[in-house]
Amino acid sequence: MKFEIWENARLATMQEGHDASYGLIEDGALVIEDEHLAWVGPRTEMPAQYRHGAAIHDAHHALITPGLVDCHTHLVYGGHRANEFELRLNGASYEDIARAGGGIKSTVQATRSATEAQLYESAKKRLSYLLKEGVTTLEVKSGYGLSLAHEAKCLRVARQLAQDHSVQIQNTFLGAHAVPPEFQDRADAYIDSVVAMMEPLMAEGLIDAVDAFCERIGFTYAQTETVFKEAIRLNLPVKLHAEQLTDSHGASLAAKYGALSCDHLEWLNEEGAAAMARAGTVAVLLPGAFYFLRETKLPPIDLLRQHKVPMAISTDSNPGSSPCTSLLLMLNMACTFMRLTPQEALAGVTRIAAQALGLSDRGALSANQRADFVLWDVHHPAELAYAFGSNPCLSTIWGGQIRQTISYTHSS
Repeated sequence: MKFEIWENARLATMQEGHDASYGLIEDGALVIEDEHLAWVGPRTEMPAQYRHGAAIHDAHHALITPGLVDCHTHLVYGGHRANEFELRLNGASYEDIARAGGGIKSTVQATRSATEAQLYESAKKRLSYLLKEGVTTLEVKSGYGLSLAHEAKCLRVARQLAQDHSVQIQNTFLGAHAVPPEFQDRADAYIDSVVAMMEPLMAEGLIDAVDAFCERIGFTYAQTETVFKEAIRLNLPVKLHAEQLTDSHGASLAAKYGALSCDHLEWLNEEGAAAMARAGTVAVLLPGAFYFLRETKLPPIDLLRQHKVPMAISTDSNPGSSPCTSLLLMLNMACTFMRLTPQEALAGVTRIAAQALGLSDRGALSANQRADFVLWDVHHPAELAYAFGSNPCLSTIWGGQIRQTISYTHSS
């Protein structure tokens, strides 16, 4: 049996239980068998059996981390909202923009008007930026079609992107994102429509999880629970946009249904944090939205730490509140705005981000994990959060295969 070996590297394994040290191995090696890691450890301790006939790759003293996981994006949508960004900075209020047909309504209109081919091309460009920074797995949420035909269109685009690129994409159905124009003032009726969409979308193989926006400008606790009940009936895991603008008790509701994650969480209370801890629900922090919307209330990081709620970080890539395609920038923002440690931030885009997607086979460097990893032109993993605006990615390996090589000129 032929193995592939990557050696002459520093490994940040990010294995659970080694959080304080990144699981660092100074002179490490990785052994790949097919798409998975067969062995990880100090080079001098590698069993001799792996070297027989193996292909050897020299990492040239690069740092190797698990492949990055972007666990909350809205990557597929039509149009953009740069004009609204400019209007706000010139004094227009959100209400002014909404009355003029802006906000999410404009994105829904642009998404519905776009063909699948047009949505694919625009999303492909955004995806390319993430891939260049070492992202090997990501989530794509729907939520800008808001009808069965248009939600299906967006979810099919996400599936096609995964087929055409070396990346795994988890599809999340976010039909309960906003009330579309044809259901204005009939939110309950629209929720019934969302429930009816799930089974046909699932039959087409387009859904991996279900999300909702539980908020005063989204959907009520009761409406959200209606969506969750149908998801659970279909054996689909749930997630939630929770406690972003107010304390809507969404986190407790999500935990009641064993949610994979609750995302945003600026207004999370202690009851919600405790419920998330009991349910094993991940807190997904979205510093890009916090920054772009110029929010002032931070998620309660100390409360999450106190209750040992795992914290992930994501771009929240979307046209309205976080038009961001740099997960590395989110590492820095999570540290500077939210005061996460660099180690917490890196765990939040590797092992814990994978947990937020319900994926246990990636996010750490250890035997039997997928061979998804990244070579970086840095000496210490803290540098990934420290040097914002740079991209030190040298090469990305996805399922054991070299997906991209940017440079092997490494400053050791």
